[in-house]
Amino acid sequence: MVNAAVKIDKLVKKFGDFTAVDGISFDIEEGEIFGILGPNGAGKTTTINMILGLLKPTSGSITINGLDAARHGNDIKRAMGLMTQETVVDGDLTAHENLEIAAELYHIPKDKIEGKIKEALGEADLKDFADKKAGTFSGGMQRRLALVRAMIQDPKLLILDEPTTGLDIQNRVSMWEHIKKMTDAGVTLILTTQYLEEADTLCDRIAIIDHGKIKAIGTASELKKMVGTGRIIDLLLDDQEDAQQAASIVKSRFKVTPTVSGDEVTASIEDWDPRMLTELMSVLEKKNIQVVSVNVHLPTLDDVFIKLTGSGLRDSASSEHVSARSQVFMRR
Repeated sequence: MVNAAVKIDKLVKKFGDFTAVDGISFDIEEGEIFGILGPNGAGKTTTINMILGLLKPTSGSITINGLDAARHGNDIKRAMGLMTQETVVDGDLTAHENLEIAAELYHIPKDKIEGKIKEALGEADLKDFADKKAGTFSGGMQRRLALVRAMIQDPKLLILDEPTTGLDIQNRVSMWEHIKKMTDAGVTLILTTQYLEEADTLCDRIAIIDHGKIKAIGTASELKKMVGTGRIIDLLLDDQEDAQQAASIVKSRFKVTPTVSGDEVTASIEDWDPRMLTELMSVLEKKNIQVVSVNVHLPTLDDVFIKLTGSGLRDSASSEHVSARSQVFMRR
């Protein structure tokens, strides 16, 4: 990759006998939104912490904007921004004061600080709230302030750790628009998220990581093709016994191997015909198997995630946290 903003090569991180990141490699293009998805404990946050310079790799290398992270850590940090999943703004300070402190921490020249603050407030749609305390803002306003705060020094690389966690759908969509504008300006973004539709909407490419290994990398469309181009059928049954019986019927009639989770059955059927559903429901009814609901849909990222990791995307709030060290990162 000629214009790689980030190059990860055979990266390993061990904590004693436990291997959190196990030899992963990938490149991120300049101006790309690159998603890193994984269940709890998958190693994604450990990877992010190594990219940030908060953890030292056990082995392997990280190159950011052509600089070796092991030798040029401070230079890299000056060209990097971080937005954590918690909203790191001071509620007792105004929007202007929050941005002013961030500008000073990043050593922006004093004669340029005011201009940068005005620009940031405009980007966040907060010009009319510059002198209002951030603690009086709505959740969406605080997240927008946190976003432009992370951008105050014009970073070449911005890491967004679950940027829309806790926001309603309206504010999430608004944040998506603000994030998209950044790549238009040439910023490279690394995104972690617990919302698969967010990754589908925003990311140019996505890496799925589990047990410290990369399971797949590609565009959302490329990943979905791993599940198939047919249809996914989801059945919710009355109980687990009905689910097992329904799974046997699906397997026998459609020559596929369904997944059973409690009282739910999921199957990927490549050569889908709508008449198949009528046929299946008729057979289940004759067997007195109670179907609570049925859903037939094209493959989604959630289907990909289940296929690759064996479970849906779980909330990534765990003992692995980028945000706990965010202030250390900003001061280095």
